[in-house]
Amino acid sequence: MGTTNSNPHITTYRELSIQISLSGLSFCTLNRISNTIDVLKHIQFDNYETPYKLLEHVQALFKSEVCLQDQFNSIQLIHSNELSTLVPAPLFNEEHLADYLKYNSKILKSDFITFDAIDINDSVNVYVPYVNVNNFIYEHFGAFTYKHASTILIESILQLEKNANEPKLYVHVGLRNFEIISVFNGALQFYNTFEYNTKEDFIYYVLFTLEQLKLNPETIQIVCIGDILEDSELYTIAYKYVRNISFGTHKQQYTHNQQLETPHTEFVILNSF
Repeated sequence: MGTTNSNPHITTYRELSIQISLSGLSFCTLNRISNTIDVLKHIQFDNYETPYKLLEHVQALFKSEVCLQDQFNSIQLIHSNELSTLVPAPLFNEEHLADYLKYNSKILKSDFITFDAIDINDSVNVYVPYVNVNNFIYEHFGAFTYKHASTILIESILQLEKNANEPKLYVHVGLRNFEIISVFNGALQFYNTFEYNTKEDFIYYVLFTLEQLKLNPETIQIVCIGDILEDSELYTIAYKYVRNISFGTHKQQYTHNQQLETPHTEFVILNSF
């Protein structure tokens, strides 16, 4: 949810997307004329930061990265945190945003709560954005749009799976958290985010989810996306317990000025345009 940049004097065909979390941030610029990702950069923080320190990192980024001094036709900010929940659209009431979140997230009375409509799933994603970073981006650029990372993740996977007729489990891996998205016949069956510290944590949540959804590890297809490599301990332990495991790709095919580490890395930000 947010506002769009409608400045008629901006004639650039470049777009900017920034993804922020308390463990790191990424930014990406897209040239719409050549369909080229000009810049894609990820910065990992040494510590799990506070929202205040996150703002300092964002401010430092805009001072150090020359490419961010340019003008852009559109700017999008992506908030990545665990403070979100999905609500079926027919049951959604904008007057009860805090009620949707308070049962599964630690929120404060002072927290600003907003939402994204996920039309492809007829649902609403209610979440807490980093308002201090929103304010900084507005002061820097003027109007912009913002979404929760899980909105883009769910939309992108459902687009990829819209013609599929078999169950599939997507695992989107970050440094300290990962998301599991279960789809069947092109529809979302399950979404949740999990915190992990070890590979044992990781495989426990994967297998527990399969058990709860009554999915057979011998037959279910698991697709890994995000920060996971074939020689990583996470992939190795998953491959030990699950027969059919593979890596995903982005729904959009862009030309890249710099080679990606894998075809499934930075899945959210590259699917945000």
